Amino acid sequence: MKDLKGLQTAFDLREARMLSPRAALSRDGLRKRHEDTIVAGYRQAYSLDVDRVLHSLAYTRYIDKTQVFYLVENDHITHRVLHVQLVSKISRTIGRFLGLNEDLIEAIALGHDIGHVPFGHEGEQFLSALCQRYGIGHFCHNVQSVQFLDRVERKGRGWNLCLQTLDGILCHDGEIHDQRITPDRNKTFDTLNMAMTAKTDDPGVSLTPMTLEGCVVRFSDTIGYIGRDIEDAIRLGLIRRADLPEKSAAVLGNTNGQIVYTLVTDIIESSIGKPSIAFSDEVSDALKALKAFNYEHIYLNPLIKQHSKTLERLFGILFDRCVEDLRKGDEHAGIHTHFFSEMSDDYKAAHTREEMARDFIAGMTDSYFLKQCPESLRPKPFKLPFS
Repeated sequence: MKDLKGLQTAFDLREARMLSPRAALSRDGLRKRHEDTIVAGYRQAYSLDVDRVLHSLAYTRYIDKTQVFYLVENDHITHRVLHVQLVSKISRTIGRFLGLNEDLIEAIALGHDIGHVPFGHEGEQFLSALCQRYGIGHFCHNVQSVQFLDRVERKGRGWNLCLQTLDGILCHDGEIHDQRITPDRNKTFDTLNMAMTAKTDDPGVSLTPMTLEGCVVRFSDTIGYIGRDIEDAIRLGLIRRADLPEKSAAVLGNTNGQIVYTLVTDIIESSIGKPSIAFSDEVSDALKALKAFNYEHIYLNPLIKQHSKTLERLFGILFDRCVEDLRKGDEHAGIHTHFFSEMSDDYKAAHTREEMARDFIAGMTDSYFLKQCPESLRPKPFKLPFS
């Protein structure tokens, strides 16, 4: 182990020599709890975070989480697990050319959507309404991602990830359109907790990553979904390629490959050697228009919302039942046997029944969620008319 720790020191020195002066160095990774050599091992801090995210139970459940289209009969539609892998690849490519820390980028990218609920953003809206009704604030998937990794995983002990990793996950907000982001570097675990509370109180609060790596992942989140969602929508017959806004297509291209290449290249050219991550004016305007197109013609398309009312009702039934089962102490209830009984006393003492119901439901896969609901009310997969 002594020799291996020497290698870690050598890697840290090489990292400091080779990366950009503005990169987040592994030796500066800050954990909430100190870890001795036996626990921390010899790997660099952010590389260890990557492994911890990959081995989390929540990461395993990505495979059956909706990205955009749910209960649609098509095996080639993007799911959440593919999205985070695309974001990881895109952001690491950008980070490599900017001289940033690819381990930190990968840890943030792979963990950024772990807090997403069953059935994507619609599920998030339904769960948020219930959380507000029960007085525990808004539900935001980026806050829940930190909640899972820091306070729920490992029976409530969490993974003790670095502040820089958790901050990047919290601040990813890929739905917000930014042309330029400059990191807010002076953060602590206290400011992280305050930001989580502020976001739960008001989802409109703007959060800024503390590292350039976090800024890269935030941009890459958009790059990862914007063209991919278009390809999925074309595959399902919701839109045609010719429908894309002409000005956006002229600047960015009209296929996912062209769009990704253009956006990645533009970020590298606009950000290299600078203290912020940015798009050029022309590309930023074209991307903003393309996002607006996606929202109108894809995400708000009534053809993909055939089960919205049913799912909203099921979220309400399930949340109410979980809270009541915890109140009664029903040891045969699903939330007790598959969640509550496994959690540490510290977790139980720090969370209300409503917060535990939130954590239990948010962690479900799409299929597990449906299995917890009355069979007679479960919606069936459907095929879009033109797919």
